[in-house]
Amino acid sequence: MSDMTVKDFAAKVGRDVPRLLEQMKEAGLKHRSETDAVSEEDKRTLLNYLKKSHGGEGDSDKNRVTLTRKTRSKIKTGERGKTIEVQVRKKKTYVKRSEEETPKAPEPKHSGPRQLVGDMAVAEAERKTRDAEERQAAEDKRKAEEAERKQAEEQAKKKAEAPTELEIPVPELETSEPAAEESPAPPKEGRSDRRTAPPKKAAAKKKGRRDNEDARSDREERKRGGAAKKAKRSERRGGRRGGASQAGNGKHGFQKPTQPIVREVSIPESISVADLADKMSIKANEVIKAMFNMGAAVTINQTIDQDTASIVVEEMGHKAKLVKDDALETEVLEGISYEGEEITRSPVVTVMGHVDHGKTSLLDYIREAKVATGEAGGITQHIGAYHVEDEHGGVTFLDTPGHAAFTAMRARGAQATDVVILVVAADDGVMPQTVEAIEHSKAAEVPMVVAVNKIDKDGIDLDRIKNELSQHGVISEEWGGDTQFVHVSAHTGEGIDQLLEAIQLVSEVLELKAVPEAPGKGVVVESRLDKGRGPVATVLVQNGTLNKGDIVLAGLHYGRVRALTNELGKQVDDVGPAMPVEIQGLDGTPDAGDDFMVLADEKKAREVANFRQGKYREVRLARQQKAKLENMFSQMGQDEVAKLNIVLKVDVQGSLEAIKGALEELSTGEVEVAVVSSGVGGITGTDANLALASDAIVVGFNVRADAAAREIIEREGLDLRYYSVIYQLVDEVKQAMSGMLAPEWKEEIVGIAEVRDVFRAPKIGAVAGCMVVEGTVHRNKRIRVLRENVVIYEGELESLRRYKDDVQEVRSGIECGIGVKNYNDVQVGDKIEVFDQVKVERSL
Repeated sequence: MSDMTVKDFAAKVGRDVPRLLEQMKEAGLKHRSETDAVSEEDKRTLLNYLKKSHGGEGDSDKNRVTLTRKTRSKIKTGERGKTIEVQVRKKKTYVKRSEEETPKAPEPKHSGPRQLVGDMAVAEAERKTRDAEERQAAEDKRKAEEAERKQAEEQAKKKAEAPTELEIPVPELETSEPAAEESPAPPKEGRSDRRTAPPKKAAAKKKGRRDNEDARSDREERKRGGAAKKAKRSERRGGRRGGASQAGNGKHGFQKPTQPIVREVSIPESISVADLADKMSIKANEVIKAMFNMGAAVTINQTIDQDTASIVVEEMGHKAKLVKDDALETEVLEGISYEGEEITRSPVVTVMGHVDHGKTSLLDYIREAKVATGEAGGITQHIGAYHVEDEHGGVTFLDTPGHAAFTAMRARGAQATDVVILVVAADDGVMPQTVEAIEHSKAAEVPMVVAVNKIDKDGIDLDRIKNELSQHGVISEEWGGDTQFVHVSAHTGEGIDQLLEAIQLVSEVLELKAVPEAPGKGVVVESRLDKGRGPVATVLVQNGTLNKGDIVLAGLHYGRVRALTNELGKQVDDVGPAMPVEIQGLDGTPDAGDDFMVLADEKKAREVANFRQGKYREVRLARQQKAKLENMFSQMGQDEVAKLNIVLKVDVQGSLEAIKGALEELSTGEVEVAVVSSGVGGITGTDANLALASDAIVVGFNVRADAAAREIIEREGLDLRYYSVIYQLVDEVKQAMSGMLAPEWKEEIVGIAEVRDVFRAPKIGAVAGCMVVEGTVHRNKRIRVLRENVVIYEGELESLRRYKDDVQEVRSGIECGIGVKNYNDVQVGDKIEVFDQVKVERSL
């Protein structure tokens, strides 16, 4: 075995290097540094020295170690507080058992001399001796304190029983008790019962007192012993749990995290300070303090925006996760997959036109001719839409009276119609509702097919119809336009096949596709509350397949489909793309134009419906303010040209043209007047829906709104105005447009002061002694410093004084002192010009 150094030897035997060097020096070895080599002979010499110093006989007795320790303690006596020093000497000898008495231990992995084992035994013996001495010292101290306490109690009792004024001797009586107990304490004066008490009773009383003290001492000793046992048990439990230090002192084993906990905090678009603190699991006061340090003073119930909340979260050491208010709805809708094999679907057609131009007759002929006999009756009574098949393919017709449903759909952003059939009577020509239908179809950007009806009558002029329609932007293909004109007769059936062919041709250009395997989705055509069946909604499936039993979310309502009824009034189990159907099972009646979709989870559908209902009121309030005539100016800056939309209804055609022309002439390069719809007659629900869809105001000239229109205007908060004089109408619209114009700002000079002298103040700087030569100098207005009529500085006044008094203004011809803020280069002869900016409203 090669020699090791002193440092290695110290690590091997578990000693400090300085202490080991000291012991080697005492043993007569020449080692003085931790790098000195230690041989086997040196180890043996050191071991013999250590054994001799502990009472052994060197190599002659290798199994015996003797240790001697001295302990000192002090005990206070009760007599005048005297302290006695007590010294205890203890000598203990540790004997190593022989191999016959103890089982053989496994050999250590390292190969070392037995002297090292002896050294380790010595170190272990010293540690045990030191622990025993400490326990003994603590026990001696406790006994000393206990003796001191008992002695103090006895002195206090003796003092209480000692006579204060007079001692009366009592003759001794024969008794079997010891003499020390036969002599009672002298009683006090005036206590005859004590003077005359038998000595035997006094001795018994004294003995009982000592017995009680001994019993109390025993109880306290048992208590201390029990507490020690509990402490030991707690220490053992703490050691098993890995928290010996906590269990030993009676505390629980919880350990404070060594690193701060970083949380991911979800932040909506707006959140209160209290909710933000709760998400971070901290007190609200800490959030308020952090925001105050950032320069924002908030309260616990104040609502802050998403950006501010994210900065606060990051400042507090957490991670911010931005969440939108519609995150739940977006997550649910984006989780639906509409992928699959696409097929060509049938077009959806809406028939529109003026009253008595043959819309209903045309639909009736198509229905009777293309639907099997016996199945045509009562179609429109069951559902407001139906599907027909011919040799060119299928077509779905929406049988909507007027334009109310069509406009309501477009007002909610729905595109349920693929093609519009505009029906125009050949003997009547273009009428007001015809123009209204053209405006609706153009606004919805839906392709149009014109069906010129009643061609079987005599005296018709087809070129006149084309000419009138061209004035409204509907130009025939024969005249170089892009609109198909088909001549039909709902009475004889002439041209019906050509009309269906034209519809199929337009649909082929549109390339209408759908995925039948996907979950069903589409649009609500109409809904009603049936007394026997509850809420009933007519929907148009635009993609996927709607099955009986599906969970449907439609607008603000949801439910499980209990029944599906087709256009023939029959119950079906499923409906494919481009097919109308009537469903039952919703919890309410959705609005026309609302989207519907099939969801897989009813809980998710309910949550989205509840969220939409909560946001519905906010959207209504926003719409009410958006279409107000007085608030149109607030939309300035959103577009390059502000637009004022108007829905105009008048009493006669002549007034219509005059008023429409006068309003359109008010348009300028900054504000434009757009009459999105105009017509003759009263204000209807269609007009109100169109105004809602176009963010327009409703103007009535010598006409009034019907009940349906008033209900929509009141519910949606639209702006409705009645007039009977044209110039009043034009003036109010002109005034509204003026409010939409950006105002102009004009500078106005209010005073000029001339610098006569310049003074230097230590705290203020340069102060100009001035004379106001024109107007009035104001303290709170902006100023310019002019030197030889050239502007050299523009800013504010630091101070304005008359003598030693601060003033707000100084008039012409009065001297004053002026201090210019952040400018000290004022010279004699300069002029200080005070000006103001005046807002000038613009008008047309």
